[in-house]
Amino acid sequence: MKAVKAVVFDLYGTLYDVHSVAGRCGERFPGRGLEISLLWRQKQLEYTWLRTLMGQYISFEQATEQALDYVAAHLKLSLPPEAHAELCNEYLRLRPYPEADAALSALRARGLPLAILSNGSVFSIHSVVEHSRLAHQFDHLISVEAVKMFKPHTSVYELAERTLGFARDEILFVSSNSWDASGARHFGYQVCWVNRFGNTFDRLGQTPHYTVASLDELPERVSAAAVAS
Repeated sequence: MKAVKAVVFDLYGTLYDVHSVAGRCGERFPGRGLEISLLWRQKQLEYTWLRTLMGQYISFEQATEQALDYVAAHLKLSLPPEAHAELCNEYLRLRPYPEADAALSALRARGLPLAILSNGSVFSIHSVVEHSRLAHQFDHLISVEAVKMFKPHTSVYELAERTLGFARDEILFVSSNSWDASGARHFGYQVCWVNRFGNTFDRLGQTPHYTVASLDELPERVSAAAVAS
């Protein structure tokens, strides 16, 4: 293992809670907020993967909108245009996990460049990060728009390597999505999986170098890796 020279984060589900939209969903459909949010997120991811396989890129916002269309049809929800737009806008102001700011500050104090590599568009990434007032923590906000494919396609992971200017095995990639962590490990990054909820890692022939239950464990893990190297 080499010393970590930069840290790259996934955005959705890693730094920011995608199910913070459940509250607004529950306001529209009482008692069904989490049910809607869970299915919405599942279809959103599926649509990014399928669009990449089809060679038919659309923006993350469009994938989010189409996934919500599916949810409304599948759950037989009445969702007029203004309500649809209101719920989709919640994805532009997701809440960061409570420990995110302190963990990012601790990593920056160690002199490490920090970046986000996300399936989000440039617009959506900036919207989320700026709304949460965490933009100052990052040196780079990197979107898949540059290659018009979604993670876990290899071309996406290449973006962070090129942007940061370090060898891939000198970069730590952090994700709570095990399919994303697998894609990053396959590419050659050092990988930390954030397993907040006791999930099982996907069987894709890869394993993370580190597993943490929360982002606040990350700075010490990085420091320990630097000493060990």
